[in-house]
Amino acid sequence: MERRVLALLLCFTILLSASPGWASVLEDRLSSWPDWTLPAPLPRPSNRDDLIYPDWFAGLWQVESWDLDDPEAAPLIHQARFRSDGDGRLVGDRAFNALAIGQVLLGEQLLRVEDDPASANRQMAQLKGDLRLETSVTGRRQDNLDDGGFLADELVLQILHAPGPPRLSRIETLSLYKRCDVGICADQWQARYAPPGQKLRDRAVATHRYRLRFTPLPGSAPSA
Repeated sequence: MERRVLALLLCFTILLSASPGWASVLEDRLSSWPDWTLPAPLPRPSNRDDLIYPDWFAGLWQVESWDLDDPEAAPLIHQARFRSDGDGRLVGDRAFNALAIGQVLLGEQLLRVEDDPASANRQMAQLKGDLRLETSVTGRRQDNLDDGGFLADELVLQILHAPGPPRLSRIETLSLYKRCDVGICADQWQARYAPPGQKLRDRAVATHRYRLRFTPLPGSAPSA
């Protein structure tokens, strides 16, 4: 009888250790890279929900981003800012950050970026030529890891409003952040999907890998 109980306990332990519940949802998502499909395990945020960062993100940073699929390319360099919102949460300054990286990529083609005052998850970028790029976060999940790292995954719907029918695309970006000697180091895994409604289960049509380094700018060191 005792042996049978021990055997059952052993089997139960093996089942639990093999259960996906013991790894975070985002760690499971990362392990399936690059074979990503939609729907993704990312809850839809409410208008007040935002991506909440650890306190060591606070401040103004210089960000260098390397495209690991194109090792010959020069890094993309821009600024990023993280600040407290009205509820005491540390969030990204989305309009500032989008404008900073957009000006590097698009130059004078990008005129301005505005946050939707009614939603923390929607932005509108105005471009020359009467073009508008609407970006909405449609799925998000985040996780603080036991080793001090921070995982965040967002799925966004982008709509380019131009003369003629709008053009839609969906982009998922999973980021793994860790503190390092220079400030913050990060890896990103990104997938682009076809517009919604074309297939019941969508496979990624393109994937990319990036490596980032955040260096605090003078006078704006992160929180201890």
